[in-house]
Amino acid sequence: MADPQRSNHPAPEYDGPPDYRVIGRHGVFPETSHDEIERINFLAQMNRHLAARVVPGVKAAYEARVAPKFAAAHGRPIATRHEARKAMLEDPAFCTWSALRRMTMEQRQQAGRWTAIRQREELNARGKALIEGDDRLVLNPALEIPRYVSAVDHHCMPGSYHIEYAPDDFTNGANYDHAGFVTTGGLLGKYSDGGGHAVVQWVKKNLPDFAPKKILEFGGTVGHSSLPLAQAFPDAELTIVDLGAPVLRYGLARAKSLGINNVRFVQASAENLKDIFEDASFDWVQTTMFLHELSTRALRNIFAESHRLLRPGGIVLHVEQPQYAPDMPLFEQAMRDWDAFYNNEPFWSRMHEMDLDAEMERAGFDRSKIIHGGVYGVVDREIFPDAAEDNTEDYGRKAAWHVIGAVA
Repeated sequence: MADPQRSNHPAPEYDGPPDYRVIGRHGVFPETSHDEIERINFLAQMNRHLAARVVPGVKAAYEARVAPKFAAAHGRPIATRHEARKAMLEDPAFCTWSALRRMTMEQRQQAGRWTAIRQREELNARGKALIEGDDRLVLNPALEIPRYVSAVDHHCMPGSYHIEYAPDDFTNGANYDHAGFVTTGGLLGKYSDGGGHAVVQWVKKNLPDFAPKKILEFGGTVGHSSLPLAQAFPDAELTIVDLGAPVLRYGLARAKSLGINNVRFVQASAENLKDIFEDASFDWVQTTMFLHELSTRALRNIFAESHRLLRPGGIVLHVEQPQYAPDMPLFEQAMRDWDAFYNNEPFWSRMHEMDLDAEMERAGFDRSKIIHGGVYGVVDREIFPDAAEDNTEDYGRKAAWHVIGAVA
């Protein structure tokens, strides 16, 4: 399968993301005022501008100034991504891009949180009315949030996915859902679920006879990547496991209001689910853009749990940005490493240098049954025509991912 990260097609004429008003709403989606909408539109436009217009200039500066300056000073070329990043810190092109990118992420969180917090009582009441008494939500108030999560405001979101501002809170779920448009800019479609639909397409193409009855997603938050699996396999039961109660509450309300009823939401740590699920309980275990938020120990524990939980013949699939392979240019590696140093993703760099095949084998999977592939975000072309054709590479935000997995 062709690698979507290495497309040779030129980027289309830059037209910017679609208007925020065309995205999909549902029963627990926050209300947005004119000014809130325009703030989100501006930030989404800024993100796309940085990717389409500024990143090429950073690359040109690296090739014309940064790399030659390093070679002149050290008598050798740049040898690692860390040397590349530190050398770029001395160049105004990279520093300008980095500062603007960090600004858009911080302002995205400010904009999204303000919209959710100003109406949180109404949101909480509306969400509670949708899910009250529904046994498909299983929360554990005594659950200890591990330090690799509790100590990090992931991608600058205060309180990450798990902090609650009131009893029965939905706030951080609402923030994560409605303002994610800033970073995706329409690249994930009407309901920000293009990644999930891409995984479904990959499975149906590459495993046409696969008919799962029980599916498990680790770190599924509000269900962006999960609900397409439930829709594609309506006879299956999908379970989403996550540490954050606000995103799980919101996720169930969102699913119900979208008419998707074969999904359960369970608050637990995916590192150890032995008290909840028996061995060989699932046909399919899935993660989507989740591994980079795990410590190395947690990643290994979760790989081991996925092996324990799979039935014979079942599959595990992990969807992520690409690993730092030897053939990836050092400039690209350094640009991708930006999230680790400037976007509150402290495990990003370490995770992307790991040998995931070896980690899968360490967890108990047969190396001969390891799966590799690639998926590209599925977009509603009638609503997001420019996003559907977008091929801009910004080294981390593009809706194109690698798949690593295995057959049990």
